Amino acid sequence: MIVGAGFAGYRAARTLSRMSRGKADITLLNPTDYFLYLPLLPQVAAGILEPRRVTVSLSGTLPHVRLVLGEADAIDMDARTVHFTGPEGHGGTLAYDRLVLAVGSVNKLLPIPGVAEHAHGFRGLPEALYLRDHVTRQVELAAAEDDRDACAARCTFVVVGAGYTGTEVAAHGKMYTDAQVRRHPLRQGMRPRWMLLDIAPRVLPEMDERLSGTADRVLRERGVEVRMGTSVREATHDGVLLTDGEFVPTRSLVWCVGVRPDPLVESTGWPLERGRLVVDPCLRVPGRPEVFACGDAAAVPDLVDPGEYTPMTAQHAWRQGRTAAVNVAASLGVGVRRAYRHRDLGFVVDLGGARAAADPFGIPLSGPVAGAVTRGYHLAAMPGNRVRVAADWLLNSLLPRQAVQLGLVRSWSVPLESASPELARVPGAPGAPATAPSAAPGRRATTQDTAEEGTGRAGPAPGTGAAAGTGAADGRGAADGRGAAAGAGSEPAKSRPGVEPARSQPGGEPARKQPGGEPAKNQPGPEPARKQPGGEPAKNQPGPEPARNQPGGEPAKNQPGSGAARKQSAAESGRSGPEAERKQPGGGSGRSRRRAGGPAEDQPGGKSGRNRTGGKAARKQPGGGPAAERQPGRGRATGRQPEDGPATEPRPGRGPAEPHPAPGPVRRSDIPAEGDS
Repeated sequence: MIVGAGFAGYRAARTLSRMSRGKADITLLNPTDYFLYLPLLPQVAAGILEPRRVTVSLSGTLPHVRLVLGEADAIDMDARTVHFTGPEGHGGTLAYDRLVLAVGSVNKLLPIPGVAEHAHGFRGLPEALYLRDHVTRQVELAAAEDDRDACAARCTFVVVGAGYTGTEVAAHGKMYTDAQVRRHPLRQGMRPRWMLLDIAPRVLPEMDERLSGTADRVLRERGVEVRMGTSVREATHDGVLLTDGEFVPTRSLVWCVGVRPDPLVESTGWPLERGRLVVDPCLRVPGRPEVFACGDAAAVPDLVDPGEYTPMTAQHAWRQGRTAAVNVAASLGVGVRRAYRHRDLGFVVDLGGARAAADPFGIPLSGPVAGAVTRGYHLAAMPGNRVRVAADWLLNSLLPRQAVQLGLVRSWSVPLESASPELARVPGAPGAPATAPSAAPGRRATTQDTAEEGTGRAGPAPGTGAAAGTGAADGRGAADGRGAAAGAGSEPAKSRPGVEPARSQPGGEPARKQPGGEPAKNQPGPEPARKQPGGEPAKNQPGPEPARNQPGGEPAKNQPGSGAARKQSAAESGRSGPEAERKQPGGGSGRSRRRAGGPAEDQPGGKSGRNRTGGKAARKQPGGGPAAERQPGRGRATGRQPEDGPATEPRPGRGPAEPHPAPGPVRRSDIPAEGDS
């Protein structure tokens, strides 16, 4: 069994599949059904390559390998089993005779205030798609800004980490935003600003100084601000504070500091070296000859440089995967065991366009020649999709890029602190908390970042609006995902993605059930509205302030929401008569207003209220939709007039009421303030 399908795991599975020729039972456990070619991920974020171009199907390229989708949770070495959680929340256990642990790495975190809340990593396809949308959105919003400072903040992008990933992200990102502004200039006449920070003394410190100098020169010529010996001291909602004391207003912080081994390695209890699993030169775990480890999760002794361990790079992971497969086969009596030994063939760094830095076989190259060598190397190294990648490169050189935001990945879906950067978090998934969207610790819970991208952070979703002081996140920062009521003591209705909120059913009908088998709860309010016998008024109508009877027989109009009811003037509401009172979105609890000495509603004389005769409670329409219902024995009572024409209201003892104009626009309170949308 092989856990993980990164560079090491995929190569091990492919080698074992070819060596076994169908005579061995090979199981591959991975959260996704594809192998991701990470070196080309910056080109996905820059709109050069489509996402599927850098993914290779596991089932389509690994014959004789059984693919199991899921994330490994625990390894029982004595029972020789691996427990996992599937993509739909179900658990399972897989037995193994030989185990290859190739779980890879995740984003490296540093104890810097605000980074976990406001930064995003770059380790998986969801993060690349999010960054592409986010950068596009910021430039588009900046183009509409009247305030020069706000425009400058939106056009400033800070990349922390000047290694392979950070350097390529900054290089490609600057070209992408410059192309956007060239076609649609900013109103303030400003240009996008990209900053590359690192505490190291030079760009690409792990490479030869000549290649490092080439990359530094290309970045500076392109307009990227390269600041070495500088990093982030604190990240805030409005920008970042640098270690040199400068505060940079920005809405974009890309975290490319480095990687750390997958947290599963720490849970095994085996000896570790800086978080990596210690193995011998044959990639076996000491004391466990049936367990092998390779890739970023393994600390493999470097036989070329005694006393050191091989670095966490894709080249080493790819070669170690093959060595692990050969040694697994040798342990079963096929072939001869071998130790891992490598020889550097050179490195390549794509700097966008025809520019690159490369040193194949130790020969330093730059300019278009290095660009050609870099792209040729990637085509040769990719295990699939070569023709499609080459076609995208050709089209990109002939046609302008499509600068559009798809909105497929939200900010809370790709938190920096994640054990699975290859998966976007999904709210309400079976097996996950019913309230699922995640936010960083200390941030207010949200279910959707409606305008997240004023800030790069999540904002409240329409219809779920957590009231101030009520929608707090849990200890891990997972958002509650429910619309918190403004009234204390009321229980909010749980929100599910793709399903409208449950409604209080008339006549005592049960609320509709939400996905997952759990019945939805009634809408905010200490207790459900009841029809009292003898003309008593219904109690506990939703809303923090009681609805008032309107003169002229018009009922009070309750809009769903948490804000207090507001009085609209006749001109503002579009009426020619008296004031109408409305409730703003958000949802709270309150009681029906009573007149002194008499019931609040169903007054004689033709005034109609919320409560209907016949034992049915008025429905509350979600989202401010039409609330009109025809009840037995009465005329039409309206909660909100339809938009396609005027409504009439019969009055006892009188003829049909004169039609009155439809109400004007309802003022929304769930729209975030400027800077969040």
